[in-house]
Amino acid sequence: MSSYSKPDMTSRVQNILPKIVLSPSLFLILIFVYGFILFSAALSFTDSRILPSYDFVGFSNYIKLFGLRHWSIALTNLFIFGALYIVICTCIGLSLAIFLDQKIRGEGFLRPIYLYPMALSFIVTGTAWKWFLDPGIGLEHTMHQLGWESFEFNWIKDRNMAIYTVVIAAVWQTSGFVMSMFLAGLRGIDNQLLKAAQIDGASNFNLYRRIIIPQLRPAFLSAFVILSHLAIKSYDLIVALTNGGPGRATEVPSTFMYSYTFARNQMGIGASSAVIMLLTIASVIVPYLYAELKENKNG
Repeated sequence: MSSYSKPDMTSRVQNILPKIVLSPSLFLILIFVYGFILFSAALSFTDSRILPSYDFVGFSNYIKLFGLRHWSIALTNLFIFGALYIVICTCIGLSLAIFLDQKIRGEGFLRPIYLYPMALSFIVTGTAWKWFLDPGIGLEHTMHQLGWESFEFNWIKDRNMAIYTVVIAAVWQTSGFVMSMFLAGLRGIDNQLLKAAQIDGASNFNLYRRIIIPQLRPAFLSAFVILSHLAIKSYDLIVALTNGGPGRATEVPSTFMYSYTFARNQMGIGASSAVIMLLTIASVIVPYLYAELKENKNG
């Protein structure tokens, strides 16, 4: 009898031990992540200003929020930044992945170079690009010192062009990561299928258009979800690069939320903008998770 109880006890300990180890972190996540999400959602229905208040005001904060010109500017900038960021990162990442997939010499050297920017924090990236794009000390100043007096690149000071400097910095940092996703997808395609298509006379262009790129659908979907998430919650890059300026030319919902919550002492409106951001991220991620779960269930 004892010879059977010992292995049974060991298996029970092995089953319970991971739950015991994970329970503190799960408890902290429930409190400091989901708990604060619910707290922010509750504050969005109150008249909280400098400190939390529990006087219920219904949807008045949301009505005020969508009546603010600053919020409209933030949404417009997010649309411009997000659309360009996703499209350009996807195109550059796919192009680099196709380039590296040709089994070129030095791939092991080039791949870390493309991936290196992703190892930097967005604060470092924003600060570096701020120095580089500043007309007084950056690229324009350098070109003038080299004798090209007519060279001009002052986008970071231009209200109409400043948002595009944020796109440049964000694309520089993230396109290598997108490349690695597409490269993994390319390396996972069955070579026998490609060889069969080549034997049938398919050109390289048709090979990629009809066979390879359609099979990269999961990589495209993953890239879209990750880039959308990064675009919606982008804060540190913009603060380091432009601080939302000049004026409000690079204001986005994340900087709007911080400004109204901690600088303007409008915590209720700031919380409502945070809830809108959360719902926007959820609208991107939830369908993706549903599709993944449905595909795994069918598989």
